[in-house]
Amino acid sequence: MHDIRAIRENPAAFDRDLERRGLAPLSAELIALDDARKAAISAAQANQERRNALAKEIGGAKKAKDEARATELMAEVARLKDEAPGLDAAQGEAGKVLDERLAAIPNRPKDDVPEGADEHGNVEYRRFDASRERLTAGRQHFELGEATGLMDFEAAAKLSGSRFVVLKGQLARLERALGQFMLDLHTQEHGYMEVVPPVLVRDDAMFGTAQLPKFRDDQFAAGDGFWLIPTAEVPLTNLVRESILTEDELPLRFTALTPCFRAEAGAAGRDTRGMLRQHQFNKVELVSITAPEKSEEEHERMLACAEAVLKKLDLTYRVMTLCTGDMGFASRKTYDIEVWVPGQETYREISSCSVCGDFQARRMNARYRPKEGKGVHYVHTLNGSGVAVGRALIAVMENYQNPDGSVTIPSVLQPYMGGLNRIEGPAS
Repeated sequence: MHDIRAIRENPAAFDRDLERRGLAPLSAELIALDDARKAAISAAQANQERRNALAKEIGGAKKAKDEARATELMAEVARLKDEAPGLDAAQGEAGKVLDERLAAIPNRPKDDVPEGADEHGNVEYRRFDASRERLTAGRQHFELGEATGLMDFEAAAKLSGSRFVVLKGQLARLERALGQFMLDLHTQEHGYMEVVPPVLVRDDAMFGTAQLPKFRDDQFAAGDGFWLIPTAEVPLTNLVRESILTEDELPLRFTALTPCFRAEAGAAGRDTRGMLRQHQFNKVELVSITAPEKSEEEHERMLACAEAVLKKLDLTYRVMTLCTGDMGFASRKTYDIEVWVPGQETYREISSCSVCGDFQARRMNARYRPKEGKGVHYVHTLNGSGVAVGRALIAVMENYQNPDGSVTIPSVLQPYMGGLNRIEGPAS
């Protein structure tokens, strides 16, 4: 949510930021809506102030035994009372129209975000090369998984339709191992607090992190006012909604391993085979709540925490700074981590780390009280994948595949696999 006062103070800067997002100028429209809201408030206040003044005049008229004047004044009070509900309704409607318009506008990009219309404008930030010799080609994960009988898309389709999978046996255990490994890393080495949040949330929570109202069609509605979470960002970030923290409590760092649900699983006709784009998947999420002056530093820290997962798995990856045309709706700046997948002979996104400034905090009314100075201020929020478990499974399978169709287990995961160091290929 945007601050209308900041827009009023510098409308040209607001319009320039929207232009970088590919949007037309909106400051004049928003200021006009705010003027209408203020006029409605003034009209309602004037009505109340006039009624208060008339009450005193009526008392004076009655004291002076001027019944005619008192009757005249009481008639005016009655008329004003009749008008009051309409004025209150107009005030509420004007505020609602402004809020809805502000809620539909994406966040303003930071100054150092590169310009661009789509993913072709993204800029490489850094990369990491695995110590092992990198495979430049190989079988795709679904070819490996289906050959072993441990990755079953046909069974999933019978249960749920397309873009679902059933994992079995050692592959199911490997996915579980990846999630546990990531949670242990982030809680024991990176200082995140593990949380087990609900995966059903209400409208207010989805609005707070900006999934609603704009992306309603991308979500799974569960009925009775509930939504299945598209990511644990939603419940974790909303842990601080409608609260005032102390500065000493910041930063807060949360992590969770949850199933995630996306009604829109990607562009039509793309990644129709395999696990890359699914309606249901598991992900380890990272969320930070910080003071404004610490959020940029926290963004780099969060990125490094996500990268540590891939470094320990010894997977080749690169970090991309997303351009203005490819960032998410709520983000001010986003880093994507893209892991090398030899089956496709390309890099694919496995994590996205974003700093949102106070954009989500305003929607949630999440604030903090600084140690120095007066008043309360909005916190800054950040979120990132630490990382997507299913995509990590894909990366491990494809990068650790052997010519016989077996998959070597990365050494860091072997303790989670009961010492197993290899998932065998199809029986010969």
